[in-house]
Amino acid sequence: MQRQYTGSAGKVANCQIAVSLSVATRSAHVPIDFALYLPETWASDPQRRRQAKIPEDVAFKTKIDLALDMIMRAAQDHVPGDIVLADSAYGSSHSFREAVRVLGFDYAVGILPTAAMWRIDSLERRRGDAGSAHDIVEALGPEAFRLITWREGTAQGKRSKLRSRFAFCRVKVAQDDGSEPASREPLWLFAEWPEGERAPTTFALTTLRRSMSKKQIVRLFKERYRTERVYEEMKGELGLDHFEGRSFPGWHHHISVSLCCYAFVIGERMQHFPPTAGWPDSPRPITLAA
Repeated sequence: MQRQYTGSAGKVANCQIAVSLSVATRSAHVPIDFALYLPETWASDPQRRRQAKIPEDVAFKTKIDLALDMIMRAAQDHVPGDIVLADSAYGSSHSFREAVRVLGFDYAVGILPTAAMWRIDSLERRRGDAGSAHDIVEALGPEAFRLITWREGTAQGKRSKLRSRFAFCRVKVAQDDGSEPASREPLWLFAEWPEGERAPTTFALTTLRRSMSKKQIVRLFKERYRTERVYEEMKGELGLDHFEGRSFPGWHHHISVSLCCYAFVIGERMQHFPPTAGWPDSPRPITLAA
């Protein structure tokens, strides 16, 4: 345990933090890998390592390093998946995005509004100076935002359509990596401006092809939020967050049991309630690493 920021609580707390990988289809999300984040103060403290039974070959790694390790293992084991989804804690990292591409995946990831980039025209030429994602979206103006409904959901026990306003534009990221801007990959920058908010609240980048509809891009990006609900279900039904021990092997044993139990539940659910094949408006189902 260490006091550190946790997204689930939205504050600094005395807690354990893990990085996870899930595989998702349009009908099911299954976590397949977890890694305990070991703070550098723990990784470099021999006494704490002995007390927590941390193996000698386990060294300090950032959350981004842990995430890339899991994605690489999944790719090497031929786990199905085409697209990596991640929030801004990972998507804002140029090294994370580049590694995902090297591994052969597309991505749709959140970014910070301060991320620097250029707008590009239809010939992929830069337009003006680099600016932040926030400034580029602001320059598009409110009229650039269109209402998109990505799927049906449930609110207060009733079925309802999930919809919000989105704007899209083509960009190249202005990272300082020594490469020529002309050689950098063109991307979609898109932003969400929910009804009732004074400004856009979510910014994201994606490598998904230009021929894909905006609705399909939004639907895929939003799958990550369904994965978050899976973790809430695992906490409530399978005790995912009930581990109170202090050993490194004990934590991994607890998580492994939770993952196996949830995979069994999903297998039974799919067997008794099989989904229809394919995405709406799509010739084949798409698998995701979220």
